[in-house]
Amino acid sequence: MRKAERMLRSREDAVDVVHALFADLIPTWTSDVDLPYLYRAVTNRCLNAVRDRGTRARLLEREPMAAAPVGRVRLDDEVIGVALLGALAERLDDAHMQVLVCRFLDDMTQDEIADHLGVSRKTVGKRLDRIRDAVTALRGEEHAS
Repeated sequence: MRKAERMLRSREDAVDVVHALFADLIPTWTSDVDLPYLYRAVTNRCLNAVRDRGTRARLLEREPMAAAPVGRVRLDDEVIGVALLGALAERLDDAHMQVLVCRFLDDMTQDEIADHLGVSRKTVGKRLDRIRDAVTALRGEEHAS
């Protein structure tokens, strides 16, 4: 719940995401469902909600503070907020979005991310570089407008 609420900046939407996840898991429940799986599943569902332009517009309209930063870690000069998270979700694939959430919303180190996602630290570093490039490109587009 805390993770979903931190990402979506809405208690109601976080409850919906977590309830929907468990409603989907109950019919096929196995002992293989562990905390890392639930963590990834909640992250993916929150990212899908942010990717949905209608949901994002509703979040920003209902809660003006939703555009405020949600992360504790800065990405260069940007603080990750719902608006930036949504813009990046349209540009990056799921693997990069997982790294983004782990690093800039959950304050994980590159080693922790590598262990959590089951990839090498070098892969995490490359994905972080791609994320920074995407933010730089977004900044360039904003300044050109």
